[in-house]
Amino acid sequence: MKKGLDSATVAAQLSKFGYNELATAAPKNVGRIALEVMKEPMFLLLISCGVLYMVLGDYKEGAIMLSTIFIIIGITFFQYRKTERALEALKNLSSPRALVLRDGAEIRIPGREVVPGDVMILQEGDRVPADATLLEATNFTVDESMLTGESLPVSKKLDATAEDKLNRVFSGTLVVHGRAVAEVGQTGPSTEFGKIGATLSKIEQVETRMQREMKVLIRVLAFIAIFLTIAVVLLFYFTRGNFLQSLLNGLSSAMAILPEEFPVVLTVFLALGAWRLSKKNVLTRNPSAIETLGSATVLCSDKTGTITQNQMAVAEVYADGVHIGKADFVAKIAQIQSLMHIAHAATPQDSIDPMDKAILVAHAAQFPETAPSPKALKEYALTHEQLVMSRAFAAVGETPSLVAAKGAPEAIAALCKLSPAEIAPIKEALLAMAAKGLRVIGVAEAAHPAGQALPETQSEFTFKFLGLIALEDPIRPEVPAAIALCNKAGIRVIMITGDYPETAKSIGAEIGLPADGLVLTGKELDELDEATLREKIKHTSIFARVVPEQKLRIVEALKANGEVVAMTGDGVNDAPALKAAHIGIAMGKKGTDVAREAASLVLLDDNFASIVSGMRLGRRIFDNLQKAMAFIIAIHIPIIGFTLIPAFLSTWPLLLLPLHIVFMELIIDPVCSIAFESENEEKGIMERPPRNKDEMFFGGKRIFQSAIKGLLLMGMVLGVYLFSRGEGHSEKEIRAITFSALIIGNIFLIVAQLSRTRSFIAVLAEGNKAVLLILISALALLLLIITVPGLQQIFAFEFPGFWHFWPSLGGSLALLMVLETWKLIKFKRMQSGK
Repeated sequence: MKKGLDSATVAAQLSKFGYNELATAAPKNVGRIALEVMKEPMFLLLISCGVLYMVLGDYKEGAIMLSTIFIIIGITFFQYRKTERALEALKNLSSPRALVLRDGAEIRIPGREVVPGDVMILQEGDRVPADATLLEATNFTVDESMLTGESLPVSKKLDATAEDKLNRVFSGTLVVHGRAVAEVGQTGPSTEFGKIGATLSKIEQVETRMQREMKVLIRVLAFIAIFLTIAVVLLFYFTRGNFLQSLLNGLSSAMAILPEEFPVVLTVFLALGAWRLSKKNVLTRNPSAIETLGSATVLCSDKTGTITQNQMAVAEVYADGVHIGKADFVAKIAQIQSLMHIAHAATPQDSIDPMDKAILVAHAAQFPETAPSPKALKEYALTHEQLVMSRAFAAVGETPSLVAAKGAPEAIAALCKLSPAEIAPIKEALLAMAAKGLRVIGVAEAAHPAGQALPETQSEFTFKFLGLIALEDPIRPEVPAAIALCNKAGIRVIMITGDYPETAKSIGAEIGLPADGLVLTGKELDELDEATLREKIKHTSIFARVVPEQKLRIVEALKANGEVVAMTGDGVNDAPALKAAHIGIAMGKKGTDVAREAASLVLLDDNFASIVSGMRLGRRIFDNLQKAMAFIIAIHIPIIGFTLIPAFLSTWPLLLLPLHIVFMELIIDPVCSIAFESENEEKGIMERPPRNKDEMFFGGKRIFQSAIKGLLLMGMVLGVYLFSRGEGHSEKEIRAITFSALIIGNIFLIVAQLSRTRSFIAVLAEGNKAVLLILISALALLLLIITVPGLQQIFAFEFPGFWHFWPSLGGSLALLMVLETWKLIKFKRMQSGK
């Protein structure tokens, strides 16, 4: 043991077991990302359209459509690499290093190079790099919250049983007190962390509802495209003759009416959504989770490090027979002074134990002018036989030596040799504190005659009991408000923890979880069949004493009930549930690599409120994406109409030439992907329930309403066409007037579509710069193509004079009024609950 492994043995072990690290997904290259992008049905449709245009000889539009594919791949790759770099930086920051014995010398090596059989030296502050068995241990405690969910450090001992595992340490846990020597048993995938990580590969992630619905919509559009292609070809042939020309015109027109903007808009929305989430300290690993985020109905949260701060703080003291809460520390400073001074003296100043740090912080806050305690002459370590640690200080002159002790209340009482009558009120106070979920320690002091040698054991001092100090893992201050907002938004919050039920109940009451909700323990959960669990989980807000496998079962039960589940967590114990949930949200600062790999989103600031901000943003993205898709459907109705009408009526001129359609699509794409995406959220967005699980993202009702708006636009443009024709204009003048009506009407449709709850005046007053820029640019371009002779020729226009465009403007304003009135009626009906 003194020499450790030699170099040859290390090399052999590395060859046999590999490096001490978990397998992670290999980074994707450009080719793999491109392949994944192009597997999506929408992108296949886009490619097919582009290729067909090329075959038909329309190289300009074919090139434009195919070039958008590379733009989309570029956006996707950029966002992916940005996310991977951030995760790599987090991984490097959290990678542990190990102090081991090699060839008889102590050397520090990267944690990944630790092998089975290595002898590790573990000290305060070390992150344990592998699973190991203790060979030596002195006052050794470990924070295992990342693995088990327990918020309190675990005291280790050499003579533990195999069942309680107290003689073992585990990879990824943190040493908070003492020193130990341990022999490595398992590394990499064989560790407890690794075993949990391995279960992730067995969990299948399902497609989001939007992805499924998009595939259905694409199939419907494909059938419509085929039907229209055949219809247009036949109609052109029977009305105009020349089959080859009819085939080319029919295919070109039919392909032009397909909403190929869908994949562009969806990709840009998700890319910009990921960027906006990053501004909220939420890193996106899976862009499809963004739309799901706004639909979440249940938020399952781990307690330690997510709802709480994962650090102890003094919450209450019991001194002179009185309970004193932290709010009264200042007012009752005299009553707590002696207790706090002795607790401070009993605490090593450089300790990283969370309870020790809490005492040091509380003492510094209440007594900032106090000089640091002198170095102790002797420290008596806490042992399993006597759960008390004492520190003895040097005598000053004739003043006796001070001995300060703290530890388990019952051990302190025994050390003070208290009678049953004296113990009774202390026990009552202890039970009251424990009922609140607080961790309690006792404090005592002793005086030792100056000049006399200190005894060998602390039990030889004559101690005086001073009181109790209760500590808590305080909740994050922003959590109650965040949970209240979730409740208002119809999102149920469930707390899942490894702590005891009493502690969990106390925390639940403090953060605002329902007081009448059920509390289920892991043991009770194991006794339930799936049907009973699914029923009980509808009324359960707290799960206590839960192990990793049970977290996964909870998430699966919620999913079986039709809930859209978001799960937060930071430890390896959370990883399976993070992956199984619709939206897995891992902690960035305190989270483990396994948790981050399993999650869809990573919180960079570990702030619970950031989750709620992300949900608000998810709802906004979802709303705006629906509006954008509705606009695409609506604007394609007049394109379809003015493509089919000339096929039916041979006396009508072609109102929309391919170049006109390309011009319109140059407006449609940027408006949908930028203007709609940047639009503000709707009023009361977090005061409405989550999206109904049975409601389609873009169901028949929305498609019908979009089609009606498109028909209104087409009817207005048709009216302008007939009016202009009646005035006796030439074909090219009529085309210029009609096209301007279509473009202005399109702009007004955008303005009306941007919000469901606000008028177009309110929307424009909010100053959406993207909308204003694009609309002004569209009007400027329209003005150019109807007035500049060279552009008139390209677009087959003639300028009839500005006065003759009044029907286009007047008709578009009438359309805007109709759409705004429709919006107002719908909004009032929605408010009345009809």
